[in-house]
Amino acid sequence: MLVLKFGGTSVGSIENMTNVKNIINDGQRKVVVLSAMSGTTNTLVTISECIKFKEIENALELISDLHTTYKHTVGKLIHNEALKTEVETYVQSIFDTLKDDTNAIYSPLLANKIVAQGELLSTFIFSRFLKQEGLNACLLPALEFMRIDKFNEPDNFYIRQNFNRIIEERPDADIYITQGFICLDADGNIANLQRGGSDYTATIIGAALQATEVQIWTDIDGFHNNDPRFVPDTHAISNLSFDEAAELAYFGAKILHPQTVMPVRELDIPVRLKNTMSPSSHGTLITNAIHGEGIKAVAAKDGITAIKIKSARMLLAHGFLKKIFEIFEKYETSIDMITTSEIAVSLTIDDTKHLSEIIVELEKFASVEVDAYRTIVCLVGNQIVYHPDTPKLFQILQDVNVRMISYGGSNNNISLLINTSDKVETLRKLNRYVFDLVPA
Repeated sequence: MLVLKFGGTSVGSIENMTNVKNIINDGQRKVVVLSAMSGTTNTLVTISECIKFKEIENALELISDLHTTYKHTVGKLIHNEALKTEVETYVQSIFDTLKDDTNAIYSPLLANKIVAQGELLSTFIFSRFLKQEGLNACLLPALEFMRIDKFNEPDNFYIRQNFNRIIEERPDADIYITQGFICLDADGNIANLQRGGSDYTATIIGAALQATEVQIWTDIDGFHNNDPRFVPDTHAISNLSFDEAAELAYFGAKILHPQTVMPVRELDIPVRLKNTMSPSSHGTLITNAIHGEGIKAVAAKDGITAIKIKSARMLLAHGFLKKIFEIFEKYETSIDMITTSEIAVSLTIDDTKHLSEIIVELEKFASVEVDAYRTIVCLVGNQIVYHPDTPKLFQILQDVNVRMISYGGSNNNISLLINTSDKVETLRKLNRYVFDLVPA
């Protein structure tokens, strides 16, 4: 069985929903994972923020406007009168619930409940659209099988047992529709897999099913060799290894959730990235196979903060790094890059929620310098640290202030920390050097 995930843009209009219907109507049994319609999640997040800050009139106005959008979509998409009545009743119940939520006391649990409505809406509407079009489709509520544990990791045993049970209870369907992103937590409350989590949902389901392939359908032809938002004439990469794809996703390639490949890589289930607007394009196939050596792609991750920790007492002090890491562990703050010298450690983080507390603790035994507005530029490819052309890339960065370099921590990744203001210039220089093979 196949697992196909479609993002918000793919179900963001009548035309795109029709494209998705045509893509999945190929006679093969499959699970289809849907995101919320494009723009919906952002609006729901804003609604929850309005409730948090007691801006109830603004929340009600946003709810009314979003409801109008959905009524228009249903009116254009569903023509069968019985199905239209069913969908309109369901949509009305969702928005009545949202209105009731404006009277509730704000909490993170309430916010999770509000944000989850986007996926519930898109899947219900789309499943009834497929029924109208004569497809044998069945809606599987993700909240009946998708759960995370107390560490916010997928509860794989629970998911596998319950998902396969639900499938067995509905054996006659050709297409199973379910929600991406949303889940239950260990206490049974509505939670989610964080932004982009629909990709993750798809591969979790793929692993539970032992799927033949997981396909991630979006609005671009797969992983590109550079960021097409800033660099002209990029191209899709036909094949990537799981390691290469994971590096690119983590360091800024927005097409894929960073954790997506984790559930399927050990099972060797291929992941294919495809373009909903161009279904015949090859896209990018991600497997355990390795194709070629050298730099394949460049990605950039913004919102990075650099921290330099300096202490003369570090010299020959065997417990210095341990003290540093324990502080970041205490505040559940991940480190992206790290370099060391005789008396200093420089590192980067992308989550500054606990930065002030971290600095207070570090300053008990070291001086601390903090620089915000930094970007990590990541070069990815198989065995690039050993490739003979790789060292030459530093020649083109003479005009770029490189704060840190991570070289050798992974055979597939070289990372540069630069000022965010230099990002576009750096991406373009690297593109000309690496992929056009001409001097920058």
